[in-house]
Amino acid sequence: MIDALWTGLLLVFEWPSIGYLVLGAVLGIWIGAVPGLGGIIGLVLLLPFTFGMEPVPALALLLGLWTVTTTSDTIASVMLGIPGTVASQATILDGYPLAQQGQAARALGAAFTVSAFGGVFGALVLAVSLPIIAPLILSFGSPELFMLGMLGLTMVGALSGSSVLKGLAAAMLGLMLGFIGMAETIAEPRYTFGAIYLLDELPIIPVVLGLFAIPELLELAVRNVSISRIPKDQVEGGGIMDGVRDAFRYWWLALRCSIIGTYIGMLPGLGASIVDWVAYGHAVQSTKDNPRFGQGDIRGVIAPEAANNAIKGGALVPTVAFGIPGSLGTAILLGALVIQGLRPGPDMLTDNLHITFSMVWMIVIANIVVAVLLMFLAKQVAKIAFVPGHLIVPGVITFIFMGSWLGGASMGDWITCLTMGIVGFIMKRGGWPRPPLILALILGNILENTFQISMRAHDGWSWLSRPIVLIIFVLIVLTLIFAVSGMLKKKQRQAKQEAGADTSGEGSEKNPLISLPFAALLAVMFIWAWFESQPWALEVKQFPEMVAIPASILVLIALFYDARDILADRRLASGWGDVFQQSAEQAVLRRSLIFFAYLIAMILVTYVIGQKLSLALFIGIYLWRWGGYSARLSLAYAIGGWVFMVAFYDQIMNLLFHRSWLHQWAYPMLPEWLPSYLF
Repeated sequence: MIDALWTGLLLVFEWPSIGYLVLGAVLGIWIGAVPGLGGIIGLVLLLPFTFGMEPVPALALLLGLWTVTTTSDTIASVMLGIPGTVASQATILDGYPLAQQGQAARALGAAFTVSAFGGVFGALVLAVSLPIIAPLILSFGSPELFMLGMLGLTMVGALSGSSVLKGLAAAMLGLMLGFIGMAETIAEPRYTFGAIYLLDELPIIPVVLGLFAIPELLELAVRNVSISRIPKDQVEGGGIMDGVRDAFRYWWLALRCSIIGTYIGMLPGLGASIVDWVAYGHAVQSTKDNPRFGQGDIRGVIAPEAANNAIKGGALVPTVAFGIPGSLGTAILLGALVIQGLRPGPDMLTDNLHITFSMVWMIVIANIVVAVLLMFLAKQVAKIAFVPGHLIVPGVITFIFMGSWLGGASMGDWITCLTMGIVGFIMKRGGWPRPPLILALILGNILENTFQISMRAHDGWSWLSRPIVLIIFVLIVLTLIFAVSGMLKKKQRQAKQEAGADTSGEGSEKNPLISLPFAALLAVMFIWAWFESQPWALEVKQFPEMVAIPASILVLIALFYDARDILADRRLASGWGDVFQQSAEQAVLRRSLIFFAYLIAMILVTYVIGQKLSLALFIGIYLWRWGGYSARLSLAYAIGGWVFMVAFYDQIMNLLFHRSWLHQWAYPMLPEWLPSYLF
C-alpha cells in the first residue's frame, strides 16, 4: 500500500497531470463562485475534453475542478447571501451577516482555511477507509437514509430562523413543491395545473437563485446601501488573518465537522444535501459561550465549510470502491472512470490502487493550491462589500437570470426565478426562514423514494425499530428540544436587555401584516393539496398526505400568532391606517414593488428582443433611472454586460437562447457579414 501511495503522488506531479490539475482548480474557482454554475455544470463541460486523454491527466482535470467548487462557492454565500452550491446553504446564515458588518474578509479567511483542512482531511480518510468502510456503508439502507434526511430537515427547520414553527412549516412547503411533476412510483402527474413545464419537476437552480438572490439584491436597491452596512473607515478588525486565527482557535470544531462531512459524504444520495446543516446544527448545539448564530458568529461559517469540503473525499469512497455514486457529481466522475477503462470496485483497490491514491493526492493538492490562491484574492473580493449597491445589482441580476437559464433553457425558468424572488421577499420580510424550503425541495424525491422502499421492504412500519433508525429519531427529538430551549433563552435575554428583536439574521424580521397573508395562503394551499391528492393511487398520494396534514396544523398555529401580533400592534397605534403604514414603511413596500416591476418588464421585453439585448437594456436603464448614474457610465456598463453574455454564455458555453420576435422577423434582414449571435 505504501508503494501505491508513493506511486500515486508521483503520477500527479508528472507533466501534464499537474498542469491539468491546476487548470481544473482555477476553472473551479470561477465556476464555483458564479451563481448558477457549480461543480456539476463544470464537470459536464469538461468531460468531453477528457476523451482520448490518459487516465491520470483526465482525472486531474475533473477532480481539480470538482474538488474546489465547494471552496469558491463561499464567495457568493458570504458576499451576496446566495448559496453558491447546494452544500453552502448553511454558510449564508452567518457569512452574509458578517459581510454586512464589514467583516467579509474575516469570514472568507476562516472559510478558506477550514475548507483546505476539511478537503485534505476528507482525502486522507478516503485513503485510510477504502479497504475497511464497506460495513458502515452497507449498514445504511432505505430506512436509515430516510431518517437521516428527516434529521437534516429538522435541523435546518429548527435552527435557521427565530421560529421553529415557521422553520418546520417552510420545510414542508419545500416538500410540497418537490411533489410537483410526475410521481416517482407511478407515472401520474401531481400539482402541475396542466402545464407541460411542470411535468419534469420544479427546477432547483431558478428556485434557489430567485429565493435567495433577488430579495438580497432588492435590499441593496431599495435602501441604496452597500453590502456592508458599516462604512469601511468604521470597521474594526475583520481582516483575512483574523479569520485564519479564528480557524485555528476553533480547530476542534473544524475537526469534528470534517469528520461529520467525511462520513456523511459516504452515504449515497444524501451527503451534499444535508452535510452543511448537520455540521451547523452540531456547532449550534455544542456551543455554550455567548453564541450569536444567525447574526454573524464565525463558528457558523467554520462548521459548514469544514464539512462541505471534507465530503468530497467521503463521496468518492462508495464511487470508487463499489461503483455507487453518492451524488450527480460523483456519477459524472464514475462515467469518467469508465471512459478511461477503469472499473470501479475491487480492481480500484488492487490492480489500480495507485490510480486510486493519485485521486487522493489530487484532492489534497487542489485544496491546498486553491486555498492559497483564494487567500490572496480574498482581500480584493472583500472590497465588494463596500461598493455602492447600485453598481452590484445589475451585474448580479445578469448572472442570476442566466444562471437560471442554464438548467432547462426555458422562459419558464425565468418566470420561476422571478416568482420565487417574490416568495423569498415575502418570507424574508415576514420572518419565514428560506433555507428549509430549499433543502426540502432537494430532498423531497429522495425522502419519498426511501420511504416507499422502506414500507414495501419491511411490510409496513416495522423498519422504525431498526437500531440506527431509533438513534437518528432520538437525535431529531433532541434537536427540536435544544432548538426550542435556545430560542426561549434568547428571547429572555432580549427581554432583560430591552433590546427588541434582532433582525440581522435569516428569518429574524418581524412584520405580521406581511406574514399573516402568506400564512393564510399556505394554509389554503396545504388543505387544497390534501383534497387534490384524494383520487390518486395510494403510492402517489401517501407522502403528500403525510406532509399536507401536519403542515396545515403548523401554518394555522403560525396564523394565530400573526393575528395576535397584529392586534398587539393595533393597540399601540392610533388606528389601522397607522398599522398598515408602519408595516409598509418597514418593508419598503413601494420601492420593492417598483423593483419587481423592473424585472417583470425585463422578462416581457425578452419575448420581443431576446435575452442579450433585454438584460443589457435592464442594466443601462437601472443605472440611469434608478441609480442616478450618468448616461455614459450606464451605457458602458450595459455594453460590458452584453459583451460578456455574448462571449461567455453564447460562444464559450454555447447556450441555446430564447428565440424572440426580433430574431424571427428582423434578423433575416440583417447583412450576411453581421453574426446573428450578437443579438
